[in-house]
Amino acid sequence: MSPLIRWFHQLGSPPYFDRFAARWTPWAYLLGVLTMAVGLYGALLQVPADYQQGDSFRILYIHVPAAWMSMAAFALMALYSAIALIWRIKLCEILAMACAPTGAAFTLITLATGSIWGRPMWGTWWDWDPRLTTELILLFLYLGVIGLYAAIDDRRNAARAAGLLAIVGVALLPVIRWSVVWWNSLHQGQTISLFGKSQMDPSMMWPLIWMIIGTKLWFVGSLLARARADNLRRETGKDWVAKLAAGGAR
Repeated sequence: MSPLIRWFHQLGSPPYFDRFAARWTPWAYLLGVLTMAVGLYGALLQVPADYQQGDSFRILYIHVPAAWMSMAAFALMALYSAIALIWRIKLCEILAMACAPTGAAFTLITLATGSIWGRPMWGTWWDWDPRLTTELILLFLYLGVIGLYAAIDDRRNAARAAGLLAIVGVALLPVIRWSVVWWNSLHQGQTISLFGKSQMDPSMMWPLIWMIIGTKLWFVGSLLARARADNLRRETGKDWVAKLAAGGAR
Protein backbone atom coordinates (compact mmCIF):
# COMPACT_ATOMS: atom_id res chain seq x y z
CA MET A 1 0.00 0.00 0.00
CA SER A 2 1.36 3.42 -0.97
CA PRO A 3 2.06 5.95 1.81
CA LEU A 4 -0.65 8.29 0.46
CA ILE A 5 -3.35 5.60 0.49
CA ARG A 6 -2.23 4.48 3.95
CA TRP A 7 -2.49 8.09 5.16
CA PHE A 8 -6.07 8.38 3.84
CA HIS A 9 -7.00 5.15 5.62
CA GLN A 10 -5.47 6.47 8.85
CA LEU A 11 -7.31 9.78 8.46
CA GLY A 12 -10.61 7.89 8.58
CA SER A 13 -9.79 6.78 12.14
CA PRO A 14 -11.59 9.12 14.62
CA PRO A 15 -8.58 9.41 17.00
CA TYR A 16 -6.16 10.03 14.14
CA PHE A 17 -8.45 12.66 12.58
CA ASP A 18 -8.79 14.38 15.95
CA ARG A 19 -5.02 14.69 16.25
CA PHE A 20 -4.74 15.86 12.64
CA ALA A 21 -7.46 18.52 13.05
CA ALA A 22 -6.09 19.71 16.39
CA ARG A 23 -2.66 20.19 14.84
CA TRP A 24 -3.63 21.98 11.61
CA THR A 25 -6.72 24.02 12.52
CA PRO A 26 -4.78 26.85 14.25
CA TRP A 27 -2.34 27.05 11.34
CA ALA A 28 -5.13 27.28 8.78
CA TYR A 29 -6.84 30.05 10.76
CA LEU A 30 -3.58 31.94 11.30
CA LEU A 31 -2.49 31.75 7.67
CA GLY A 32 -6.00 32.70 6.56
CA VAL A 33 -6.07 35.81 8.76
CA LEU A 34 -2.59 36.91 7.70
CA THR A 35 -3.32 36.36 4.01
CA MET A 36 -6.62 38.24 4.17
CA ALA A 37 -4.92 41.06 6.08
CA VAL A 38 -2.44 41.48 3.22
CA GLY A 39 -5.31 41.42 0.72
CA LEU A 40 -7.35 44.00 2.64
CA TYR A 41 -4.32 46.27 3.03
CA GLY A 42 -3.81 46.23 -0.72
CA ALA A 43 -7.52 46.63 -1.46
CA LEU A 44 -8.01 49.61 0.86
CA LEU A 45 -4.67 51.42 0.70
CA GLN A 46 -2.73 50.36 -2.39
CA VAL A 47 -5.21 49.93 -5.23
CA PRO A 48 -6.42 53.16 -6.90
CA ALA A 49 -10.11 54.00 -7.13
CA ASP A 50 -12.00 52.67 -10.13
CA TYR A 51 -12.51 55.23 -12.88
CA GLN A 52 -16.25 54.47 -13.07
CA GLN A 53 -17.30 53.23 -9.63
CA GLY A 54 -14.87 55.19 -7.48
CA ASP A 55 -14.03 53.77 -4.07
CA SER A 56 -17.27 51.78 -3.85
CA PHE A 57 -15.72 49.10 -6.09
CA ARG A 58 -13.42 48.06 -3.21
CA ILE A 59 -16.20 45.95 -1.72
CA LEU A 60 -15.60 43.44 -4.51
CA TYR A 61 -12.46 42.32 -2.64
CA ILE A 62 -14.84 40.83 -0.07
CA HIS A 63 -17.81 40.12 -2.33
CA VAL A 64 -16.03 38.08 -4.99
CA PRO A 65 -14.01 35.76 -2.69
CA ALA A 66 -17.12 35.19 -0.55
CA ALA A 67 -19.24 34.40 -3.63
CA TRP A 68 -16.68 31.93 -4.96
CA MET A 69 -16.39 30.27 -1.55
CA SER A 70 -20.18 30.03 -1.21
CA MET A 71 -20.28 27.84 -4.33
CA ALA A 72 -17.02 25.97 -3.67
CA ALA A 73 -18.13 24.99 -0.16
CA PHE A 74 -21.44 23.67 -1.47
CA ALA A 75 -19.71 21.67 -4.21
CA LEU A 76 -17.32 20.19 -1.63
CA MET A 77 -20.24 19.37 0.67
CA ALA A 78 -22.00 17.54 -2.17
CA LEU A 79 -18.80 15.66 -3.03
CA TYR A 80 -18.25 14.52 0.56
CA SER A 81 -21.93 13.55 0.77
CA ALA A 82 -21.72 11.45 -2.39
CA ILE A 83 -18.61 9.64 -1.10
CA ALA A 84 -20.33 9.05 2.24
CA LEU A 85 -23.48 7.65 0.62
CA ILE A 86 -21.58 5.38 -1.78
CA TRP A 87 -18.79 4.08 0.47
CA ARG A 88 -20.35 4.68 3.92
CA ILE A 89 -17.34 6.62 5.15
CA LYS A 90 -18.28 8.27 8.44
CA LEU A 91 -15.57 10.95 8.26
CA CYS A 92 -16.97 12.16 4.91
CA GLU A 93 -20.41 12.50 6.52
CA ILE A 94 -18.84 14.63 9.24
CA LEU A 95 -16.85 16.75 6.78
CA ALA A 96 -19.89 17.26 4.55
CA MET A 97 -21.99 18.57 7.42
CA ALA A 98 -19.09 20.73 8.65
CA CYS A 99 -19.09 22.54 5.30
CA ALA A 100 -22.64 23.83 5.69
CA PRO A 101 -22.41 26.54 8.41
CA THR A 102 -19.31 28.20 6.96
CA GLY A 103 -20.69 27.95 3.44
CA ALA A 104 -23.93 29.57 4.61
CA ALA A 105 -21.92 32.36 6.25
CA PHE A 106 -20.04 33.05 3.01
CA THR A 107 -23.35 33.07 1.12
CA LEU A 108 -24.83 35.57 3.57
CA ILE A 109 -21.72 37.78 3.21
CA THR A 110 -22.10 37.55 -0.57
CA LEU A 111 -25.73 38.71 -0.44
CA ALA A 112 -25.00 41.49 2.07
CA THR A 113 -22.01 42.92 0.19
CA GLY A 114 -23.90 42.57 -3.10
CA SER A 115 -26.75 44.66 -1.67
CA ILE A 116 -24.33 47.29 -0.33
CA TRP A 117 -22.60 47.40 -3.70
CA GLY A 118 -25.88 47.45 -5.60
CA ARG A 119 -27.32 50.46 -3.74
CA PRO A 120 -25.05 53.09 -5.41
CA MET A 121 -24.69 51.13 -8.67
CA TRP A 122 -28.34 50.12 -9.27
CA GLY A 123 -30.16 52.57 -7.00
CA THR A 124 -31.70 49.77 -4.93
CA TRP A 125 -30.69 47.41 -2.15
CA TRP A 126 -32.31 44.40 -3.79
CA ASP A 127 -33.58 43.30 -7.16
CA TRP A 128 -34.92 39.92 -8.19
CA ASP A 129 -32.00 39.61 -10.53
CA PRO A 130 -31.17 36.03 -11.66
CA ARG A 131 -27.74 36.04 -9.98
CA LEU A 132 -29.06 37.48 -6.71
CA THR A 133 -32.11 35.22 -6.68
CA THR A 134 -30.15 32.02 -7.29
CA GLU A 135 -27.61 33.00 -4.63
CA LEU A 136 -30.51 33.50 -2.20
CA ILE A 137 -31.80 30.03 -3.10
CA LEU A 138 -28.30 28.71 -2.34
CA LEU A 139 -28.56 30.21 1.15
CA PHE A 140 -31.91 28.47 1.65
CA LEU A 141 -30.35 25.17 0.55
CA TYR A 142 -27.56 25.61 3.09
CA LEU A 143 -30.13 26.34 5.80
CA GLY A 144 -32.11 23.30 4.68
CA VAL A 145 -29.06 21.06 5.04
CA ILE A 146 -28.27 22.50 8.48
CA GLY A 147 -31.88 22.20 9.63
CA LEU A 148 -32.31 18.64 8.33
CA TYR A 149 -29.10 17.52 9.99
CA ALA A 150 -30.24 19.01 13.31
CA ALA A 151 -33.78 17.60 13.07
CA ILE A 152 -32.87 13.89 13.04
CA ASP A 153 -31.48 12.39 16.25
CA ASP A 154 -29.46 9.59 14.66
CA ARG A 155 -26.31 11.31 13.41
CA ARG A 156 -25.61 8.93 10.54
CA ASN A 157 -29.18 8.98 9.22
CA ALA A 158 -29.24 12.76 9.62
CA ALA A 159 -26.03 13.15 7.63
CA ARG A 160 -27.32 10.88 4.86
CA ALA A 161 -30.62 12.76 4.55
CA ALA A 162 -28.95 16.17 4.59
CA GLY A 163 -26.24 14.91 2.23
CA LEU A 164 -28.85 13.81 -0.28
CA LEU A 165 -30.28 17.34 -0.25
CA ALA A 166 -26.77 18.71 -0.88
CA ILE A 167 -26.26 16.34 -3.83
CA VAL A 168 -29.57 17.39 -5.39
CA GLY A 169 -28.89 21.06 -4.69
CA VAL A 170 -25.52 21.04 -6.45
CA ALA A 171 -27.45 21.37 -9.73
CA LEU A 172 -28.01 25.03 -8.77
CA LEU A 173 -24.30 25.91 -8.98
CA PRO A 174 -23.99 26.08 -12.80
CA VAL A 175 -27.19 28.14 -12.87
CA ILE A 176 -25.60 30.65 -10.49
CA ARG A 177 -22.36 30.63 -12.49
CA TRP A 178 -23.97 31.21 -15.90
CA SER A 179 -27.03 33.24 -14.86
CA VAL A 180 -25.52 36.51 -16.11
CA VAL A 181 -24.99 34.90 -19.52
CA TRP A 182 -28.30 33.07 -19.87
CA TRP A 183 -30.57 35.94 -18.76
CA ASN A 184 -30.71 39.69 -19.11
CA SER A 185 -29.32 40.74 -15.75
CA LEU A 186 -28.55 43.86 -13.73
CA HIS A 187 -25.54 42.04 -12.36
CA GLN A 188 -22.45 42.75 -14.42
CA GLY A 189 -20.98 39.93 -16.47
CA GLN A 190 -17.80 38.09 -15.63
CA THR A 191 -14.92 40.56 -15.43
CA ILE A 192 -12.50 38.56 -13.29
CA SER A 193 -10.72 35.37 -14.26
CA LEU A 194 -7.74 33.93 -12.42
CA PHE A 195 -6.70 31.66 -15.28
CA GLY A 196 -8.12 33.30 -18.40
CA LYS A 197 -8.37 36.84 -19.72
CA SER A 198 -9.64 39.28 -17.12
CA GLN A 199 -11.13 42.70 -17.74
CA MET A 200 -9.76 43.90 -14.43
CA ASP A 201 -6.48 45.81 -14.53
CA PRO A 202 -3.57 43.63 -13.33
CA SER A 203 -2.58 46.28 -10.77
CA MET A 204 -5.94 45.69 -9.05
CA MET A 205 -5.80 41.89 -9.15
CA TRP A 206 -3.14 41.02 -6.58
CA PRO A 207 -5.18 41.95 -3.45
CA LEU A 208 -8.06 39.89 -4.82
CA ILE A 209 -5.82 36.85 -5.22
CA TRP A 210 -4.62 37.22 -1.61
CA MET A 211 -8.24 37.47 -0.43
CA ILE A 212 -9.26 34.39 -2.42
CA ILE A 213 -6.41 32.37 -0.92
CA GLY A 214 -7.14 33.74 2.55
CA THR A 215 -10.83 32.83 2.48
CA LYS A 216 -9.94 29.29 1.40
CA LEU A 217 -7.46 28.90 4.25
CA TRP A 218 -10.03 30.23 6.70
CA PHE A 219 -12.57 27.77 5.33
CA VAL A 220 -10.12 24.89 5.86
CA GLY A 221 -9.63 25.98 9.48
CA SER A 222 -13.38 26.22 10.04
CA LEU A 223 -13.98 22.87 8.35
CA LEU A 224 -11.42 21.09 10.52
CA ALA A 225 -12.64 22.76 13.73
CA ARG A 226 -16.29 21.93 13.10
CA ALA A 227 -15.54 18.40 11.93
CA ARG A 228 -13.38 17.77 14.98
CA ALA A 229 -16.16 18.94 17.30
CA ASP A 230 -18.73 16.74 15.57
CA ASN A 231 -16.31 13.80 15.59
CA LEU A 232 -15.83 14.16 19.35
CA ARG A 233 -19.61 14.35 19.94
CA ARG A 234 -20.14 11.15 17.95
CA GLU A 235 -17.33 9.36 19.78
CA THR A 236 -18.47 10.36 23.27
CA GLY A 237 -18.04 7.41 25.60
CA LYS A 238 -15.07 5.94 23.75
CA ASP A 239 -11.85 5.36 25.69
CA TRP A 240 -9.74 7.68 23.56
CA VAL A 241 -12.19 10.57 24.10
CA ALA A 242 -12.16 9.94 27.86
CA LYS A 243 -8.36 9.98 27.88
CA LEU A 244 -8.36 13.19 25.84
CA ALA A 245 -10.80 14.82 28.26
CA ALA A 246 -8.78 13.66 31.25
CA GLY A 247 -5.60 15.06 29.73
CA GLY A 248 -7.25 18.41 29.02
CA ALA A 249 -8.63 18.63 32.55
CA ARG A 250 -5.19 18.45 34.15
